[in-house]
This record gives sequence, C-alpha cells and structure tokens, in this order.
Amino acid sequence: MLNEMNHIPDAFFDAKAEELHALLQAPTLFHLKGDNPQPLFICTLLHGNETTGFYAIQRLLKKYKDTTLPRAISIFIGNIEAAKENQRRLDTQDDYNRIWPGSHHDDSSEKDMMQTVTNIMKKKKPFASIDIHNNTGKNPHYGCINILNPHGLVLASKFSDIAVYFTDPKGVQSSAFSDFCPSVVLECGQASDKSGEDHAFSYLESILKMNDLSEQDSNNLKLYHTIARVIIPKTVSIGNNEISDSNGDVSLNTDLEEKNFHQIQPGTEFATINIDKEKTIIVSSESHEDITDEYIELSDNKLLLKKPITLAMFTTSERAIRQDCVCYFMEELRIG
Repeated sequence: MLNEMNHIPDAFFDAKAEELHALLQAPTLFHLKGDNPQPLFICTLLHGNETTGFYAIQRLLKKYKDTTLPRAISIFIGNIEAAKENQRRLDTQDDYNRIWPGSHHDDSSEKDMMQTVTNIMKKKKPFASIDIHNNTGKNPHYGCINILNPHGLVLASKFSDIAVYFTDPKGVQSSAFSDFCPSVVLECGQASDKSGEDHAFSYLESILKMNDLSEQDSNNLKLYHTIARVIIPKTVSIGNNEISDSNGDVSLNTDLEEKNFHQIQPGTEFATINIDKEKTIIVSSESHEDITDEYIELSDNKLLLKKPITLAMFTTSERAIRQDCVCYFMEELRIG
C-alpha cells in the first residue's frame, strides 16, 4: 500500500489535500535529490485533517521546481484516504501516528507500511526528521521531542520558543525516527489558520539550508514535559456547557480551550457532570496508571482541579476527544 517515487507529479503542485487520494492512490514516499545528498525527512498528513504540513511542503517544492534543492528531501504523504474526507482518520483505520515502530497496536498492513518507511529512511541516514501537525484546540505554535538530546532541542528551538517533551503515546513517527536522527514534531495551530502554513514553510526552508545542528544552541527554549493524558471513557456521553439543556454525562469547561499553555490554578472547574458515574473523566499517566484522584476532585456536580497544571491540546470537539483525548497535563521541565 506504499508508493515510492523519485519525482513530483505535475498535478501535485496545485492539488488540494482532499485530491491527493485520486492523484497518488496510496500513501507515498518521495525521494528528491539536492546539493547535499544527506536527506531531510519531512512527514505530513498522518492525520488527514491536519493539512498545514502538506501546503507548506507544496510551497517549498514550488519554489525549487526549476532549481536544485539545497539538500536532498524525502517526503512521506500519509493518510490521503482520511484527507479526502477531511478527517483525522477514518473509523476503519488505525491512527497513522500511533503505529510506527514502538507501537503497542495490533499488527496491520498500515503498521507494516510504517515499519517499511522507517527501514528505508534509516538506511538513508537522514539529517533530521520533521513531522508536521495541527491542533484541534487553540494552541500556540510549538515543537515536540521524544528524546532530550541537543540536536533535537535545536530543531525544536528553531521553530518556537516553547517545546513539549513526551514519551507517551507510543508509536509516533518522531519517536521511531529519534532512534537514528534528530526528530521533531511541529504543532502549527489550527489547520484553518494560514499563519501555521507560513511558519512551517519558513522553518522548512531554514532547516533545508542548515549544514550542522551542532553549531546551534537552544537557550531560548521553554520546555514542558507531558505528565498525563485526559480521556473520557466511551461509555460516558459528552454534553456542551454552552447549551443550557445539554444532557451529556459530562460537559467540559469550554473556557479552558483559551488556556492552553497557561498554568491553571487549583479550584478551576474542569467539567460538570450530570450523572452518578464513578469515572466520567480519567487522567492517565505516561505509564498508563489512573491518577485521576491526584489531579481532580468532585464538588457538588463539578470536577475541579486539585493542583496547578499546564494544559496542552485542550479541545471540546467530541470527534477529536473520541479519537484521541481531551487534553494533556504538563509541567515545566528545566534542563541543566
């Protein structure tokens, strides 16, 4: 189910993300030559509705259409079936960013494909790996890394002055590639915001022209560490605090969507509950332990935060919550 190509089809340069399925037919790994033969790996559309990376790559390739790239590039275009429907993933699919080497997911043809892409790229010894994503909720632009090494920190710092270090969920592309090259995830805000595309495009061009990550530093970086993931069990229905007659089991505090990367104080309402269920929200540690009682308490029908915490990726989109999570809890991490 994987295409491998050494050229860009002419129709690619002006295609929309939802048209890629008709154009490519399958996820595609492109290899393009450049002045420096060591390739930069760029990954996009692992989630089909996160289109910023594709359009940034498209602009980059258009710019160098009639001239030689400063460095070779390998580009992986992922879930084009979901992109056709403007969905993160189709209900029949695995999450394309949970099935890379290191994943705990069941074996599948899609998981085999990610192993193949990894094997191909490992042999090519990439200069760096960049995976480009969007957020459902309102977030600043930031980078994510999975290993605390200097080159990865430099990659993140060139994109934003804030970055997130995480080791869970497993099976993400950046973690798989971190075993053999500096790797970063770019979180470029919401797909509808063109500033994310502009930012990703300028970042890709600057990294493409770099010869050595060792000569840089990451002193500007404010680093956070993901400590927990917040989920709503499938048996719990989700209501809407903005609708007075909402009858969901749990209704999230929609104000928190404006508070990503802000420290939230104890006593802040996280959600209201409308039913007597023991677990309407679960806070899961990176080692998958239930630590809900450490962070959330029930008062009347309100779920309140017990500790100061920094949020990331908080969303009220039910589809995003069901396919991933409500948000992540983070704390600031100081190195050195």
